[in-house]
Amino acid sequence: MEALWFGIVAGMLAVYVVLDGFDFGAGVLHLLVARTDAERRTVLAAIGPLWDGNEVWLIAGGGALFMAFPVAYAAGFSGFYMPLMMLLWVLILRGLSIELRSHVQDPLWAGFWDATFALGSTLIAIVLGAALGNVLRGVPLDRTGNFHIPLWDSFWPGRDAGVLDAYTVLVGVFTLLALAGHGGLYLAVKTEGAVHARSLRAARLSWIGAAALFPLVTWATVQVAPELPAAAAHRPLVWLVTLLLVAAAAALVVGLLRGRPGLGFVGSAGTLFTLLGAGAAARWPVLLRSTVDPTLSLDAFRAATADHGLRVALAWTAIGLPLACGYFVFIARMFRGKVRVEGTPRA
Repeated sequence: MEALWFGIVAGMLAVYVVLDGFDFGAGVLHLLVARTDAERRTVLAAIGPLWDGNEVWLIAGGGALFMAFPVAYAAGFSGFYMPLMMLLWVLILRGLSIELRSHVQDPLWAGFWDATFALGSTLIAIVLGAALGNVLRGVPLDRTGNFHIPLWDSFWPGRDAGVLDAYTVLVGVFTLLALAGHGGLYLAVKTEGAVHARSLRAARLSWIGAAALFPLVTWATVQVAPELPAAAAHRPLVWLVTLLLVAAAAALVVGLLRGRPGLGFVGSAGTLFTLLGAGAAARWPVLLRSTVDPTLSLDAFRAATADHGLRVALAWTAIGLPLACGYFVFIARMFRGKVRVEGTPRA
């Protein structure tokens, strides 16, 4: 049951990154691909029906972590209290920027919320990457099962490093580029004309930057977590997910090179999902790695709730998960096709 719930939690968080990632990426590129008011309203219309529903997966992932691994939930949320509060406020501010932009018909008002939307999306992408970097690098978990970590301290990874150090910032920048490319492909699928062309070009440049950083991120990950390669090498699931990652990356490259944003977006989604899946499979069963002493790391077996609780939670998940998936499919089908707002020229 612990392995099943480890996969459920990891899968929900990976789905969140893929789904909310494309509207984060659209926000990152908002001021670059849309230059007139009509074009910016087009970008917002492209993500408008989906962005708030996508955030349900973050809540679902957090809820699943709380149900299945309450010890890890308590340790992680208390240790990362300040960064989590900052992330929460940025998410709120980003949501407000989408909802309030059109409430007042004034260029200054719209420009302020456009900038807020782009800045909030950029910060969220970096913070999500830094969070992943902290999970891979580890935290100073002590014998009490708790840790306290400042926002920053030493900029070099180690026992004295904060939430932001050279490694986690590097992962944050990689995540920013990858999500920008993911969002650019989504906008290229949903728009036409100048916004479509700019979005496709931005997606290509963003994914080129992410591909250039990937070897450095991989090398840095091995430096801060040297046990990962050996663990990954002996796990067939890691190899299977890696093969799927290669296939998804190939679809992404073909879509970008041939100007087929639909194929590219599917490849982009698959690349992000399998990349996170490979990391989770290699890290199993560790939920929080201790940089103080590896034997103090919190794994799925130590952090899991009682077996009865896991079974009850699984029964509710079997009901709720199909509903969430069905809602997304319904909304995506209802709003499929290109978006246009008044004032945008046809392609």
